[in-house]
Amino acid sequence: MNIYFIGAIRGGRIHQPQYSEIVSGLKKYGTVLSAQVADETISDYGETNLTKEEIHDRELELLKTSDVVVAEVTVPSLGVGYLIAQALNLNKRVCCLYWGENTYKLSAMIKGNKMAKVYLYRNRLELADVLQKIFN
Repeated sequence: MNIYFIGAIRGGRIHQPQYSEIVSGLKKYGTVLSAQVADETISDYGETNLTKEEIHDRELELLKTSDVVVAEVTVPSLGVGYLIAQALNLNKRVCCLYWGENTYKLSAMIKGNKMAKVYLYRNRLELADVLQKIFN
């Protein structure tokens, strides 16, 4: 199974340790096509060794080859929202992960979309349970 993972890069590097946990968990269920999101060496400015066009085109190609999309949506991100919309337009299954007790701050455009399922988690154990629900 090809899994496309999305998480905020330029606005969400503080969550990089969580992204690493998610990617590690996802690898139990298939191939993570976009594991670079969890790379601890990426700066707050993203992958500065690539052009914006290279990043855009690579991500859309990876998205097209995925079987399922897992998006960490705790940090608001234009890029994450854009890729979720693209995934939905491609009829991909989209599962959104939100860290916290509730989703009050999560955009209604995500919460209100019946095609994008939102899962809450607060720690590693809950994350593992959520991933098991998604893939079993």
